[in-house]
Amino acid sequence: MTKPEEVPTLETINEFLRDDTRVKLAVVDIDGVLRGKIMHKTKFLNIVEEGFGFCSVVHGWDIEDQLYTQEIEFSGKEAPYFDFIAKIDLSSFRRIPWENNVPFFLVSLVHPKTREPLYCCPRTLLESACDDLMNTYGYTAYCGTEFEFFCFKETPEALKEKGFTNLNPLTVGMCGYSILRPTDNQEFYYNAFDWLREFRVDIESWHSETGPGVFEAALAYVDAREAGDRAALFKTSMKQIARKHGFMASFMAKPYQDLPGCSGHTHFSLKDKNGRNVFAIWDKSEESEIPGVSKTMYHFLAGLLRGLPSIMAILAPTVNSYKRLVERFWAPITVSWGIDNRRGAVRIIVPPASSPNGARMEVRVPGSDINAHLVYAAVLKCGYWGIRTSQTMPIGPLSDKVDLDTQSGEKLARTLQEATAAMEAKGSVAREVLGDDFVNHFVKTRRHEWTEWVNAVTDYERKRYMELI
Repeated sequence: MTKPEEVPTLETINEFLRDDTRVKLAVVDIDGVLRGKIMHKTKFLNIVEEGFGFCSVVHGWDIEDQLYTQEIEFSGKEAPYFDFIAKIDLSSFRRIPWENNVPFFLVSLVHPKTREPLYCCPRTLLESACDDLMNTYGYTAYCGTEFEFFCFKETPEALKEKGFTNLNPLTVGMCGYSILRPTDNQEFYYNAFDWLREFRVDIESWHSETGPGVFEAALAYVDAREAGDRAALFKTSMKQIARKHGFMASFMAKPYQDLPGCSGHTHFSLKDKNGRNVFAIWDKSEESEIPGVSKTMYHFLAGLLRGLPSIMAILAPTVNSYKRLVERFWAPITVSWGIDNRRGAVRIIVPPASSPNGARMEVRVPGSDINAHLVYAAVLKCGYWGIRTSQTMPIGPLSDKVDLDTQSGEKLARTLQEATAAMEAKGSVAREVLGDDFVNHFVKTRRHEWTEWVNAVTDYERKRYMELI
């Protein structure tokens, strides 16, 4: 297991890799997919300080390697497909237990023309959000995500042959928090927990969820930079571990119409330089107009709520994401919040529901299909903006008596197209906090995603129209 004190430096990297012959590297693309390669150790040691070239097409195509339909800097008729400069992040060093302990590093991307961190690199955006909070207020952001995911007794080849229909779930029935079900796949259940701990992607807890073959894993609550890396690594790692045990794990937000979708609920808090949680109230001067909520937490929440409609395309990044955000399934559909209330977009957790150090907010909009780096960055930048500009609350808390189907507050986007338009709009909070360069690029990637959906002929259409229309 790699401990933080065992992270290599330029001076010690040779010793760390003394017995190795190869190294694995990966970047995080705009959809949160890891893109990488195996590199000979000699090559790696030659480029570890200055970086190496990585084809810019990784930010010019979608998850199926199809070039974006709208021309961007990194793809299209006029694009030269130049190389980014990929900089090794030595602090990300890990060994992959299920791949014979091969050494692994994440890289961040630099634009070769400006020599600046790449504006659409997810790791760069999150680092910027963390730096804003630290440099202005001395705050360190902490995050943790709870990922739900379905498992199927399938292979990629079988899925293609079946036309991605009639999938065979790993377990049957609705067995949330079951002690019985995990014993049916006990080797996978415990190997995943232990291997991920060794990989420095610790799971705080995990259990079966309600639905056939569904699990939920809560990742350890750590500083935001590390949390983003761990979330990206967790999804790929769990897919690999599942395949090693003969089945598949899917982080699709809504595989079944008649079952709840897969959430990616994410928790946030801020600590000062003394390690004190500034979302908690330590003396009366810190109390806001909302009992139990500090002034810092109040302004952070206000900024997030005001920015929420314009960052929806990040929190719900796929066409399928919006199938999860519907009434009756404990999924938020409005700009809303409440104290320890799971029915809103944001759940505030403060004493007595937690200890002072445990005070936090849970953003319940994201599904398991998120790019966590981007979600963390977007929420933190909205919160930072809220604190910096002393934003006030746009709406009061949800009543305990509010029905799921009649939530008050501005309706959140119901499609990726609506969410993309809200982000793109002139003067949007997203533009204010994320910057035009990132927003312009991300909007084009989501328009591409929507266009692919609009042009697709589906089973639904054939069933509805082929005979009767």
